[in-house]
Amino acid sequence: MVQRFAAGRTGLDGWDMRLHPIGGSMEQFEHYQKPALTRRETAEGEIVESVVWCALILGLAWAPFWYGSNDPVAWGINAIIFPGLAIFYELSLLIRNRSHPVALQVVMIPAILLSMVIVWIAIQLATWIPGFFANPIWSLAGGALTEKLRGSISADRDLTNLALLRLLTGASVFWLALQLCRDTTRSLRLIAAIAAIGVLYGLYGLVVVKTGQLAVLNIPVDEKRLSSTFYNYNSFATYAGLCLVAASGLTLSLYRQGIVRGAGWRLRLSSFIDTTGHRGAVLIAACFVMLVALLMTGSRGGVVSTGIALAILGALSLWQGRKHDEALNGTVLFGIFLAAATLVAFGSTFVDKIDTRGLSDPNRLLVYRLTLQSILDKPFLGFGYGTFPVVFPMYRDRSLSVDGVWTQAHDTYLEVLQGLGLVFGAALIAAIVVLVIYALKGSLRRRENAVVPQITVGAACLVGIHSFVDFSLQIEAVALLFMALLGAGVAQAESSRRSLAD
Repeated sequence: MVQRFAAGRTGLDGWDMRLHPIGGSMEQFEHYQKPALTRRETAEGEIVESVVWCALILGLAWAPFWYGSNDPVAWGINAIIFPGLAIFYELSLLIRNRSHPVALQVVMIPAILLSMVIVWIAIQLATWIPGFFANPIWSLAGGALTEKLRGSISADRDLTNLALLRLLTGASVFWLALQLCRDTTRSLRLIAAIAAIGVLYGLYGLVVVKTGQLAVLNIPVDEKRLSSTFYNYNSFATYAGLCLVAASGLTLSLYRQGIVRGAGWRLRLSSFIDTTGHRGAVLIAACFVMLVALLMTGSRGGVVSTGIALAILGALSLWQGRKHDEALNGTVLFGIFLAAATLVAFGSTFVDKIDTRGLSDPNRLLVYRLTLQSILDKPFLGFGYGTFPVVFPMYRDRSLSVDGVWTQAHDTYLEVLQGLGLVFGAALIAAIVVLVIYALKGSLRRRENAVVPQITVGAACLVGIHSFVDFSLQIEAVALLFMALLGAGVAQAESSRRSLAD
């Protein structure tokens, strides 16, 4: 019967089964047809993922433009773009009946920790909690509390809602990068796109120093310091540092592949010059632009933390080529020489800042002390995620100058612990640390394509160190960029030959 069917009918998709006699069971027929369907489904999946990937890149390119996304308008737009992309991507997988490239089980521990934090933030926002759990600030309304003014753990529910919105936006960027960058080529293109975006904003910042900002951006211009489209010099320094780490990682990877190893020094030098004259010239120019822009911010914390991040990136690269890879050793030394020359030529703003203000700020030390005092007053409940601007004035005393308004603690860790309490604040920090450890293991373990997790580890060291002395990671453009790098690094922490799909 099957033979007669095959001889006289045309199969699915216009296949003429007379040319492909099966002569067996229907299961064999279905197995014969499957490769063509798989190729078509794969092509459709590639189109969908490419569209989502391009939209992610465009979103990351937009984020720094509007004051580094440090504005409620930008928060709203980003909350539509990135979670919307994540929802669209999940729906596309559901419709196509496809699995996730990286299963949730791979990041189960950070996912559980983040879920705990989100549930706790929801509890902090709740108005149905017993009155003795509510923040005392709500009792100032006396007995005239209305339903709208019912007490909560959070001292300011509006600020907590905004902070939760930014947290979910960052998580969606991480999830998209994690899934899309399981493909090695796509992950490298993401790193290259980040470097290119950084160069564009760095060049714009250099132009602004001489010509002024765009009319739509109301940012004061300092002829000696560069902030590009960011309000704060230190925030742009972190952003520029992340892009510099990305470009430097690509440069090291290029020279590792381009320079001939195991040959005489003449051949190695010739291949070094040939690599530099072709693709290497573009990457070196990108690193130069970003380094100049970074130095001209004058940010002490930004420059120092970026220097440490680049040193760690170089150490990881040398570890990967530790078996007498003279070519890579020479590349690292060449990079150090160029960085030193750039510091001498363009580092006057940075050096002058250190000469005039030193490496420490006494006022920040006082703010740290007062913030720590507030943490100890509510070690478990916290004051509500993101409520530092309304909590700190209650603890500010005469030890701190009356000049200025402190809307950030200039220490992200202290702010997180103050807002969420010690338990859930530590859980949020631990979620990021665990992901960085995944990337670190990949950068040490992988023999090929280790550059992406190496860049991730360097970027994590940059923001991790700078967060001790500033609030750049609380600027959404910086946070989203770091989340994209973190997702790509975790996705590439395992060999591409091993399936991580669910």
